[in-house]
Amino acid sequence: MSITPVVPAPRDLDAEQQRDIERFEAAIAQYQAGEIDEDVFRVMRLNNGIYGQRQGGTNQMVRIKFPAGSATPEQLEMMGHLAETYSRGWGHITTRQNIQMHFVELTKVPDLMRELAKVGLTTREACGDTVRNVMACHLAGACPYEKLDVTPWAEAVFEHFVRNPLGQRLPRKFKINFSGCNTDCGQAMFNDVGVVATARTLDDGSFEQGFKVYMAGGLGANPHPAILLEDFTTREELLPTIEAILRVFDQAGNRDNKLRARLKWLVDTMGADELRERILKLRHTLPASSSWPGGIPGIVAKEGDAPAGQVTTGEVTPVGQGVRVDIMPTAPAEKWVATSVIRGEAKGTVSAVAYAAIGDITADQFRALASIQRELGADVRLTNRQNVVFRGLTEAQVDVLYQRLEAIGMARPGAELARDVVACPGADTCNIAVTQSRGLAKAIGEQLEEEGLAEVGGVRINISGCTNSCGQHHASDIGFFGAERRAHRQSAPGYQMLLGGYVGEETIHFGEKALRLPAKAAPEAATRVVRRFAAERDAGETFRSWMDRVGGAKEIASDLKDLDWFPTPEEGPEYFIDFDETGPFSAEVGDSECAV
Repeated sequence: MSITPVVPAPRDLDAEQQRDIERFEAAIAQYQAGEIDEDVFRVMRLNNGIYGQRQGGTNQMVRIKFPAGSATPEQLEMMGHLAETYSRGWGHITTRQNIQMHFVELTKVPDLMRELAKVGLTTREACGDTVRNVMACHLAGACPYEKLDVTPWAEAVFEHFVRNPLGQRLPRKFKINFSGCNTDCGQAMFNDVGVVATARTLDDGSFEQGFKVYMAGGLGANPHPAILLEDFTTREELLPTIEAILRVFDQAGNRDNKLRARLKWLVDTMGADELRERILKLRHTLPASSSWPGGIPGIVAKEGDAPAGQVTTGEVTPVGQGVRVDIMPTAPAEKWVATSVIRGEAKGTVSAVAYAAIGDITADQFRALASIQRELGADVRLTNRQNVVFRGLTEAQVDVLYQRLEAIGMARPGAELARDVVACPGADTCNIAVTQSRGLAKAIGEQLEEEGLAEVGGVRINISGCTNSCGQHHASDIGFFGAERRAHRQSAPGYQMLLGGYVGEETIHFGEKALRLPAKAAPEAATRVVRRFAAERDAGETFRSWMDRVGGAKEIASDLKDLDWFPTPEEGPEYFIDFDETGPFSAEVGDSECAV
């Protein structure tokens, strides 16, 4: 006899959000009055998406979740208002499709939260040991290669887990990413749960759409590739599958050692086979749960998840890491079209990328983007490479979009070009960063521009200010993470360079260590590698393939060894001062609270 599970009634997320804000506002008053201990308040603060800054005092970073990266004009306008009213005049797009505001006064945070609620946004569980922002490929619903539009699925997962009691005090943070096909622009292969849309052929010759669910991936100081849970997960079982993974993590995760607490460590301690078995057994019993999440979620049934489809004639734009981008035109507008416009979707529309250097957008730019979105009736998404994508455009609107973006400084050809350097906030604001990753990103970009290499295609550069990989340095062609160096008995800023990181086609290669460098030598090292790649690659060859062909990371590093050298402080004082700093380098870091 089959059992028909009882589906829970829809939750009132708006009412829950207002209660969150009221509780947090009361907690701030109690904390400042000494009625709540620092450790207790830290948990409350992080679970509400508020992260302390290295400046100390009451400076706070506020992280705002954009599920699936989707943004409306009202939300973009609100970002401009918040940046101007509460922050430093700009916001920062993270590699997880959040927007961060820095230097927000703690007592003003509840007011900021109320402003967010007006436009359907929240900071809830953007930090802390919780289910973080649920990500999706920035082309979901507009990609010529997708098997399903994963947008409503990502939104359904967000709605199910936000404020869910299951996810409030996990052993460690829990990240979920969606990709619409195995190109994996959504980066499923290095997350706690990575969902890739797929299809299988049934016995009667028909096709069934569903998913491949990967799990237990992660970056950080000890990167782990995600592993496949099962060959095929049906649409009806996707949410129960993700909940089962979360429940097993909650039950078996390491609560004694935060450095070994992520889901990826259960593969090492429990073994992949036992982990799979426990998850699938628990999923089997979930229909008895009062919060059973099975079946097709309401938002998916309402919005639909049919793939965009591919045109039968005409050119289909390649997507994903390693795509060869050749710039033939010389006119700026034509260059932008060649690098930033994606065609080939059956609905007859196109998508285009607005370039935000190192993920920063000013208040005026936010307002302008909202105005452009309204004018063109476009769908807008934030990307994991810290840019903004306009989708659902007609061919006639492409030139209009370029003109509007040019007027606000966001029309440079950047997508999949060397100048599109990704960086975490680094020691500018982060408690645990060692180096100024944003400063290095700007320095690399400037040197590439000066040497005519900024528009080399098919090479990604990512930078993190420490080993935690918020800048995703492990998954890029050229990666850097900050580290302290010692030279002439003094502390100096430095970086570890990695080469050959790649994610796509349901595989991941983590970058291999090449060599350590003084921070001031890192721009020259990146420039040399980009120059050599551009000169030596074969037609259509990816960075990873080129690297392997020429002898690997260590061989490439052998041509850079002259850069691993420090002058004396008297001969080269700049080597002992980090980018964007004026005083001597100090490797002092604070307590780790959370990471992107």
